[in-house]
Amino acid sequence: MDPRITAELEKRDDGVAFRARQNHLHHTWARTFTSIPELYIQPESLEEVEKLVNLARVCRRRVVATGAGHSPSHITCTSNWLVNLDNFNRILSADAETGLVVMQSGIRLYTLGERLAELGLAMPNLGSINDQSISGAITTGTHGSTLRHGLMSADVVALKVTLANGTTVSCSKEENPSLFRAALLSLGAIGIITEVTFRAVPAFTLRWRQVIDADRVMLDSWPRDLWTSSEFVRVWWFPYTRRAVVWEANKTDEPLLPPPVRNYDGPLGYYLYHNLLYAAQWVPRILPWVEWFVFGLQYGFANGSTIAAVQPSRQALLMNCLYSQFVNEWVIPLEKGPEAIRRLSSWMNHLTPDDPDYVPHGIPFSAEGLYVHAPVEVRVSDTSLLVDAPRPYLDPTRPDGPTLYLNATLYRPYYRDPPCRERYYEAFEWLMRDLGGRPHWAKNFNAGGADLAAMYGEDLEAWRKVRDEVDPEGMFVGSWHREKVLGDGPRLALEEVEDGRTQVRGWGLRVFGRSGGN
Repeated sequence: MDPRITAELEKRDDGVAFRARQNHLHHTWARTFTSIPELYIQPESLEEVEKLVNLARVCRRRVVATGAGHSPSHITCTSNWLVNLDNFNRILSADAETGLVVMQSGIRLYTLGERLAELGLAMPNLGSINDQSISGAITTGTHGSTLRHGLMSADVVALKVTLANGTTVSCSKEENPSLFRAALLSLGAIGIITEVTFRAVPAFTLRWRQVIDADRVMLDSWPRDLWTSSEFVRVWWFPYTRRAVVWEANKTDEPLLPPPVRNYDGPLGYYLYHNLLYAAQWVPRILPWVEWFVFGLQYGFANGSTIAAVQPSRQALLMNCLYSQFVNEWVIPLEKGPEAIRRLSSWMNHLTPDDPDYVPHGIPFSAEGLYVHAPVEVRVSDTSLLVDAPRPYLDPTRPDGPTLYLNATLYRPYYRDPPCRERYYEAFEWLMRDLGGRPHWAKNFNAGGADLAAMYGEDLEAWRKVRDEVDPEGMFVGSWHREKVLGDGPRLALEEVEDGRTQVRGWGLRVFGRSGGN
């Protein structure tokens, strides 16, 4: 450990633990990015969180908080101090009548779901995975797929945040409202969220049903009742087969009924698909066949194939992410969804005007020789209905109507980057911009600071103002923040600057950085 840190610890012999270790290899869940922090710290109390922040300020270090590392970007990479709150994960209080639950911020969503169930409660909404910590889900704009709910942060009533000066402050709609709006989607650049007050609901069970059919059937139902006939709805669109899986769920009192188990759901399907994807790294033209074959094994080869089950909400709303992957997700107005899908299909499938599904795509990049993975995940939310919930400054969703999320996933079989990534994502992002889209903050998007400043305008300026007030030296700022949200202003005293990257086989890009104190 740096002698300056050791000396400072000896001066502060206050009985509060500093649980730090060296030589920790940090990586994203998908192993897209890797870094080795100077110190890896796992506090177990608020006093320990405040102590590490005070030490970091004196020792001139940047501080990064991380949970599951599920964001495939380099937002959590650092060569300074990495703080993991997995051991700061207790439920502090719960009121079954009001649904108000107060918890430490490091609790993972899967643990939270189980503990809420023991109390007869549940989260009102959930994304496709539950590996993240509650604070990580809040600060990156995690959402589910339902027009009756907004972002997960819409159910947050209050927060406590440890700021760069070492003090912990409370914020809510009534108390420090500007800080609350900034912290609800902070991107880790405001401070360390230490406590979350969340409004849960009585535990509920979902009966879900998924149907496979031609994508034109799904698109035809779009303006009618595709997204409104059930409380929770999501779609997987398979461009090469021109088919879609529509999954919908509603609350029920029926007895539990597990989903059917097929041979493909186990190791056979997992490794078969994985190895076919790996083979496509070398022979990309087989990908349309791979997707047709695997789609049929997983969902059925015949249109109209149906699967149904009854499960607790904390299980029913989840899906399997399968393998390491890049994810590039954008939000656009819901009514523009059919146009987006038809244009992307025409481009990817090289459709001509004599094809009944053809539309002019306008994408100024060639799809010749380009083969991509599937599916494209299609989800929705509606934050415009949440009149009583403060809107985060950096909320990417549409403020005046329902929002559509399109997620272009690319797998990394055995942690190898797909050859199609650069051109596919270039074309996908061009189309999303053309439709008035914004990127999901936690994903692998290429849009830079100037693009985002134009998209967010005064909201981004308001977020920056709050951020600069509570962290003027940039203790919580790194190269990702400078690239995406901070603009061209002067470098801050503790801001970490990326020094370089190197490719590490099986571990993605290793990122090296330094802060003003190093």
